[in-house]
Amino acid sequence: MARIAGIDLPRDKRIVIGLTSIFGIGQSRAAEILSKAGVSEDIRVRDLSSEQEEKIREIVDGYKIEGDLRREVRMNIKKLQEIGSYRGMRHRRGLPLRGQHTKNNARTRKGKKTATIAGKK
Repeated sequence: MARIAGIDLPRDKRIVIGLTSIFGIGQSRAAEILSKAGVSEDIRVRDLSSEQEEKIREIVDGYKIEGDLRREVRMNIKKLQEIGSYRGMRHRRGLPLRGQHTKNNARTRKGKKTATIAGKK
């Protein structure tokens, strides 16, 4: 089982898709990593040789991923909230940040509907 950056990659998927299970690596970055390592995108994770796995691991270590990236994102959000910016206030209230309408939609950010008593909010 391939373990890169502390994450067990799914064995039966192509390596280019398997790398996307690491937080901070999407499809384009996965393809870039594999081209630098000289590994085919079509190879399955279970078919990787130990040398290929080691090359991929070295290249991935150069990126900010997983815990460090999550920490940085959390700190950026916290900074927005502390300075009282519009985006920070929207984060704090659990509403959409980027100008979406909230009258009818925004259920992902707002959560499940709750019953309100007529006349009260």
